[in-house]
Amino acid sequence: MKKRGLISWILEFAGRKSVYFGGSVVLAMMSVAASFVPYLIISRIVKQLLDGNKEWDYYFKQVVLMAVCWTVRLTLHSISTSLSHIATFTVLGGIRTQLCEKLSKIPLGAVLDDNSGSYKNIIVERVDSMETTLAHIIPEFTSNLLLPVVMFIYLITIDARLGLANLVGALIGLIFMMVMFAKSKGGYELSVEKTKKLNDTAVEYINGIEVIKAFGKTGSSYEKFVVAAREGADVFIDWMRRCIWPQSGTMAFLPATFLGVLPVGLMLVKNGSLTPENFITGIILSTGLITPLVVAFSYTDDLLKMGTIFGEVTEILERKDMVRPSVAIKNPKGTDINLKNVRFTYKEKEVLHGINMNIKEGQVVAIVGPSGSGKSTIARIIDSLWDVDSGEITFGGVDIQNLPLDYYMGQISYVAQDNFLFDMSVKENIRLAKPDASDKEVIKAAKATGCHEFIMGLENGYDTIVGGAGGHLSGGERQRICIARAMLKNAPVVILDEATAYTDPENEALVQESVAKLIKGKTLIVIAHRLSTIVDADNIFVINNGNVEASGTHVQLLKNCKLYKKMWEAHSISKDDEDEIKSDYNGKKEVANA
Repeated sequence: MKKRGLISWILEFAGRKSVYFGGSVVLAMMSVAASFVPYLIISRIVKQLLDGNKEWDYYFKQVVLMAVCWTVRLTLHSISTSLSHIATFTVLGGIRTQLCEKLSKIPLGAVLDDNSGSYKNIIVERVDSMETTLAHIIPEFTSNLLLPVVMFIYLITIDARLGLANLVGALIGLIFMMVMFAKSKGGYELSVEKTKKLNDTAVEYINGIEVIKAFGKTGSSYEKFVVAAREGADVFIDWMRRCIWPQSGTMAFLPATFLGVLPVGLMLVKNGSLTPENFITGIILSTGLITPLVVAFSYTDDLLKMGTIFGEVTEILERKDMVRPSVAIKNPKGTDINLKNVRFTYKEKEVLHGINMNIKEGQVVAIVGPSGSGKSTIARIIDSLWDVDSGEITFGGVDIQNLPLDYYMGQISYVAQDNFLFDMSVKENIRLAKPDASDKEVIKAAKATGCHEFIMGLENGYDTIVGGAGGHLSGGERQRICIARAMLKNAPVVILDEATAYTDPENEALVQESVAKLIKGKTLIVIAHRLSTIVDADNIFVINNGNVEASGTHVQLLKNCKLYKKMWEAHSISKDDEDEIKSDYNGKKEVANA
């Protein structure tokens, strides 16, 4: 499949505003025409002066005409730039919109493969850095290339030898430029790589500052950031050091039109093959011949940068979507969930090896196993956060890949151990599950899961802003709000992925009570480490190294599965220790309250 070009992407992002780019180019060309007229007028004035014309009225009119042309040029350039800016901001908005939409359509694994700091860097800083180039490249690059071409053609019509003499300095400058590009090869790409590393390290350092301080690792952790910053700086320094001399040569010789025009022109005037009037006209035109080209060439770095940035953007946009139909090919019957020989690969390593599971409607099903065995991965592929490599998952007898994604996601409430809250009010966080829900419905869901009382105790009740990632609330409070959100969704299938893992002893009972109300009358799939919480499950699947090692009830597995029995024995010992810790915790709390 042929890869799309940069212009194609820009026009798509610009949408209906793409015509503004066309209008910007047309106005830029008209601006060039207005810019060229004053040079012709100056040439005419010089000729009249040499002919002895002393009519000041004539010269005054010519100067006024030049001023009018210059005003027209500035006006056209201003309108051209305005149009290009409108189109550019539309492009930047389109890029960011499509990137955010894309992240919601691609499998979760493809998103998690990259650091969140990298996405933030691309969507915010990198896209924003294109504004200056994209907004100015159309009108200014066009005019700065077109004007010298028009002037050179006119100069050739006056005297071809004088016109070619203008190119002497430019040819030497181009040689230096070629050397500069050769030495610059790979410099920008490496700088992007090191900048990404610095950004990721900074995000990691900030996110982990609490742990760093708690364990006294400030020095070693900060050193990692310092090293990344130093490497980033070294890349730019080495890059500039390699290119400084050829760049200086380029900037010195490229605009040096007099290097050829003066000696060649004087020689031609001396031997009588060029008139003084044409020589002076050639000098005047040569002053405006190369300088615009230098300005145009100054955009080459920006064009390379824009190409690299668009490469990063399109790499995300061209990732494979989770393909789902807009309308169900076949309507599900019931809510039975079946996994048939499901295989799944993450980061080129197969983590699920032919999983077969049958989850009946209304059942309580538990998935247990050692850490890293693939329990949460199974939950996520059931929730369609990832696509399977082979095999199929059916819902009500229909392959979930034949169901609209919005419909299927509406059938499942997924409550993870680290559910996310957005930096907005408690009410709006709960309402995410059902955007059209009324305030009464939100409050009803909160009451049903035991959240209402603590929410009303917050500073502004349901209108309290929870902070970034819910940072203004405790872990137990965040989890209970997430459960209320799932309650409001009222999906027939509930997946609990270690829903009480991060809950403190004081809130655990409250969270479990909220969960009990949430799952009433629904199919429940629970991923658990605490086996005591799932002994009454209708069916328990034991996962080991990406395989279903055994399944059955708690009693059956104790008899028939050595791994489950070993896990249960280990859990019983740890539970005794946990009960002792809780007892000690409650005792200290009573003493403190006394």
